[in-house]
Amino acid sequence: MAKLYFKYGAMGSSKTAQALITKYNYEENDLNVWLIKPSADVRDGADILRSRIGLEAVVTIIPPEADVYQIFTDTKKDTCDVIIVDECQFLTPAQIDGLRNIVNDYNVPVMCFGLRTDFQTKLFPGSLRLMEVADTIQEIKTICDCGAKATVNARIDGEGHIVTQGAQVFLGGNDAYIAMCHKCYINGIREGRKIKLHGQN
Repeated sequence: MAKLYFKYGAMGSSKTAQALITKYNYEENDLNVWLIKPSADVRDGADILRSRIGLEAVVTIIPPEADVYQIFTDTKKDTCDVIIVDECQFLTPAQIDGLRNIVNDYNVPVMCFGLRTDFQTKLFPGSLRLMEVADTIQEIKTICDCGAKATVNARIDGEGHIVTQGAQVFLGGNDAYIAMCHKCYINGIREGRKIKLHGQN
């Protein structure tokens, strides 16, 4: 029986690298992978998925108005053995339901990689729906600078302070976000602490 998987982790937990490695492993066994990502994430180009460690692959872009189930049935149902989704938090709840239906109706596994919560520790709509309907939910762990498990995707402004207000979607990597444990996140806000992003001198 195929399953719908949600593999989530904080920023810097190598989610994209794991998605691309999973794709490689399936293809090494002569299985066809449909690699997709939402159009909200175009940092690496319109049709490229790239990890921080340099892995990359061509990807199908899914805009928010697209019916992912219909695209699958029209173009992929006879040639696809598995679907891998990166940045799944940016999919709409309806698109998550479409993926759920692909699993149910066609027995094709769907593996979703992404964030669970935003910079305010609120669930993304796509992630919320996955938490509700996924068969398997797995955390991809990473650590805070203090050594504790990181669970928060802290957004950092140009002055080095933690951002607590703003739009839910603001694309960035090590230049704008850092994974933190909840204690360091709260203490950083309370104390107005200046946070050093990874890769900064």
